[in-house]
Amino acid sequence: MQFKFGTGGDVEIVLVREGENSISTGNNLYSYLKEKELFNGKLGELYFDFSLDKKSVLFLGLGQKKDFHLNSLRVAFHDAGKELMKYKAVSAGCRIPNFQGISYSKVVAAATEGLLQSEYAFEKHLKVKKTTPTLKEVYLDVPDSEKEEISAAIQETETLIEGIFLARDLVNERAISMYPEVLAQSAKDNLEELGVKVEVFDREKIKKLKMDAFLAVAEGSDKEPRFIVMSYNGNSDSNETLALVGKGITYDSGGYSIKPASGMDTMFSDMAGSATLIGAMKAIAKSKLNINVVGLIAACENLISGKAYKPGDIIGSMSGKTIEILNTDAEGRLILADALWYAATVIKADKIIDLATLTGACVVALGSTNTGAITNNSDLMADIKKSCDVAGEPIWQLPSEPGYREAIKGDFADLKNVAGREAGTIMAGLFLEEFVNETPWVHLDIAGTAYHDKPKGYLPKGASGVHVKTLYYFAKER
Repeated sequence: MQFKFGTGGDVEIVLVREGENSISTGNNLYSYLKEKELFNGKLGELYFDFSLDKKSVLFLGLGQKKDFHLNSLRVAFHDAGKELMKYKAVSAGCRIPNFQGISYSKVVAAATEGLLQSEYAFEKHLKVKKTTPTLKEVYLDVPDSEKEEISAAIQETETLIEGIFLARDLVNERAISMYPEVLAQSAKDNLEELGVKVEVFDREKIKKLKMDAFLAVAEGSDKEPRFIVMSYNGNSDSNETLALVGKGITYDSGGYSIKPASGMDTMFSDMAGSATLIGAMKAIAKSKLNINVVGLIAACENLISGKAYKPGDIIGSMSGKTIEILNTDAEGRLILADALWYAATVIKADKIIDLATLTGACVVALGSTNTGAITNNSDLMADIKKSCDVAGEPIWQLPSEPGYREAIKGDFADLKNVAGREAGTIMAGLFLEEFVNETPWVHLDIAGTAYHDKPKGYLPKGASGVHVKTLYYFAKER
């Protein structure tokens, strides 16, 4: 899909507010449709008027003015893209109006993102494809004074979409084909050409680092673990480094604390945190952001075998702290413990953000709309929230008062990996905090937001690629 300035295209996209009295193009048709209650401009509402003799028109609803935000545009233009694809439209045009209180370039970026989002489909394993993008050209009628800024915004959006689609593809791939070695190679294939240094540590190197918690989880599988270090040096004048840490469980059976069968069919997606990192690193490097970022992924499978760790085991960690295993299905926090300690003490990061499909409790608490968040630094959390708002990827900060911490203290080891049924997401986050060595840190639990069982807004069924945009905008602001 190529974006051009000016008027043109076989289909004119006409934006309509809900209940609007009149519109500049196709007003007679709109008045008729409104009177018959066939189209009223509700968010994502569509009416396609096909014509052989003149330009076809697509009415696109934006909803009520009081409820409007940038995600409204993303959703609306996503739906428009799907509709244009259905009618096999090759070109379209749209006049982009001003929206009070929102910069013009952000409006255009949201609209173009929606159109680009409409083309995503994970169909590599289908003999007959269901999705065939047809839209080749989109003409944007915008003021001349805005064109330079808009061009940059569109280019940035296209780069972000590449990162998001990459993250989705990695998550949607099944565990039979996506295991630690493949994930590591994917990082190299996608990042090294952009100047990112990708180092892949094998079992022996991981063992030398004394990442005993990570290795304990990996023992049950015959797929070798990999620790992936992705270094982007975008600012040689700065000594500061942002560390991004991602959970890379490429398949999670629950181990000896085995999941029910219904809970295992999407567990190939338990590496969504790591996929988000790779997608974000791609966008950051391709945009040449002026920042130093290191991405860290602990990748392994959590399976059952004679070598697998068991409930009741006491294991070590790179930090030297011991951990009593009460549930082998609480494995993500174990591999992250060693990765976070590496970020804090080897990388010596100034700030750390980790992402993980960590707890089912987060899905129960927040559903699939908000990502749960835990932090040890209110300023860092405030900055993350700002980036989430720009990205349209909401988060909800959970409490972390000292009273919660007693529950994760171990009886026979320094810590225990679960603390009962209460406040499961909070307990998991506070467990991770034990390994950041007081570095400013935010944990994002994406268990509910990383993978959807049905389409939601502009997000498809399956992997969402959530927080690729958040991490990018956070890095950009730094």
